[in-house]
Amino acid sequence: MFKEFLIVGAGSFMGGGLRYIVGRLCTMWMAWLAFPLGTFLVNVLGCLLIGILSGLQWTQGVMNDTTKLLLITGFCGGFTTFSTFMNENTALLKDGNITMVALYTLASLVVGFLCVILGNFIAKQF
Repeated sequence: MFKEFLIVGAGSFMGGGLRYIVGRLCTMWMAWLAFPLGTFLVNVLGCLLIGILSGLQWTQGVMNDTTKLLLITGFCGGFTTFSTFMNENTALLKDGNITMVALYTLASLVVGFLCVILGNFIAKQF
């Protein structure tokens, strides 16, 4: 398990680092834009990448477990957890679990948003 931990960590390091670079570049080049373009781009690109990688895994079986851990779990997970969220929804949809897709999506958005608000409230108490 420690080997897998290091593989995921290496992928997360690269993905998180790239997320930072994309965000900084977008901020530098598009400072006038109020829209959070860096985060949007990272999320969209992460979804595209995890879709390609998962599709290759599902249809071609071209990735071994180590490559899957490095690229899908590590890199894409470090680049954006939004891509993992969408990939899990796609897997649920593939299994015909439409109700679970709707529940997972709605619950994630609502509960996540409420947790951010709660976290901000808690932080203001200190």
